[in-house]
Amino acid sequence: MLICCSCSVSSKQERFSSSFLDLFDTASTVIAYDNSQEDFDAHLEEFHKRLEEYYQLYDIYNSYDGVVNLNTVNETAKDKPVEVDSRIIDLLEYGKDVYELSGGKTNICFGTVLSIWHDYRTNGINNPDEATLPDRTALEEAAEHTDINSLVIDKEKSTVYFSDPELQLDVGAVAKGYAVQEVCKWASENLWSSGAISIGGNVYTFGHKDDGKSLWNIEIESPNSEYMDRVALVQITDLSVVTSGDYQRYYVVDGKKYCHVINPDTLMPSEYVASVSVICNNSALGDAFSTTLFNMSIEDGKKLVEATDGVEAVWIDKEYNKTCSSGFDKYIKN
Repeated sequence: MLICCSCSVSSKQERFSSSFLDLFDTASTVIAYDNSQEDFDAHLEEFHKRLEEYYQLYDIYNSYDGVVNLNTVNETAKDKPVEVDSRIIDLLEYGKDVYELSGGKTNICFGTVLSIWHDYRTNGINNPDEATLPDRTALEEAAEHTDINSLVIDKEKSTVYFSDPELQLDVGAVAKGYAVQEVCKWASENLWSSGAISIGGNVYTFGHKDDGKSLWNIEIESPNSEYMDRVALVQITDLSVVTSGDYQRYYVVDGKKYCHVINPDTLMPSEYVASVSVICNNSALGDAFSTTLFNMSIEDGKKLVEATDGVEAVWIDKEYNKTCSSGFDKYIKN
């Protein structure tokens, strides 16, 4: 996902930008209008610090001094309720809502299965000649411990408990989008009046660029540049664009590419489309929708999008043909 913006300035503020690579295992870019480079740098530091808090809280792989995070929860919630930050409670409750919205296509309690694929994918990337697929029986046994009802949340006590001791959380399908929504909304209210922020495939826009009237130009990246330069160039503000695709996180076994999005129905990497991008007014919803749609046929996905207010999408199938929801074209820059 690329942010396109000219370098002209408004009458009061200038355009500044910066990038970083240390959060959510992805490349991030912040473009915003501010009074000076000094002010922008100070505001960027505040933004990065707040985003880092969410990153550490939602990290399932690492622990941090003084932080009770989802890694802690995965290790200890099988034994007793674990008291956590309210931002974890909010994310997990949202994850349960997403499970219902998606008909189970996006499940934050799918960690036992996803961890197997994560290990095989990591080994396959590091040792391509030894790349293999997980054992089917192991995947099926792991899938027996993915019931979202085994995740017990007590909001009043701010605790999390696993009634199934083998349950494991994996919030990769929702955490980044949720964090982007929360932190960027805060930034739009406290740091900048105009900006376009990309955290990996999650883009959040607010305000206007240049003369205070122009929309932000957001380029949706092509899943394969040999077939198309880009999916679309859209003009938006106060909206998010989120993409899920098979072209960045994957590994190859016997000449076949296996992406990181695992279909809960098949327990295998999803193969419906090469990419799907969602436009809506909430980055958390966009993140959840993009994963959900990636795990559905285009036909079924279009039905879901058309039945949901304020959501539009564009799909690229495995032959690199484009399909748009009925209202998507209104955002395309001519």
